[in-house]
Amino acid sequence: MPFYFFVWDGENERHLDEHGVTPEEFAEVVCDPDRLEMSRSSGRPIAFGWTSSGKYLACVYELLDNDTVYAISAYEPEE
Repeated sequence: MPFYFFVWDGENERHLDEHGVTPEEFAEVVCDPDRLEMSRSSGRPIAFGWTSSGKYLACVYELLDNDTVYAISAYEPEE
């Protein structure tokens, strides 16, 4: 399981909150994804996975360097 530093700046935290996702849930999925893809709309990495609270999330992020992540968005994907 990879370890990342997460950059939180208020703007990305607010954006996650609008989707009902906490920074902790976002980090859980990015650090231990079930599946990784590239976002079709932005070309950014997107991690899919379960949180300890039972949510299945899609987490879009930017990898700033080998171990630093900037959260872009997260949502519960349609089945």
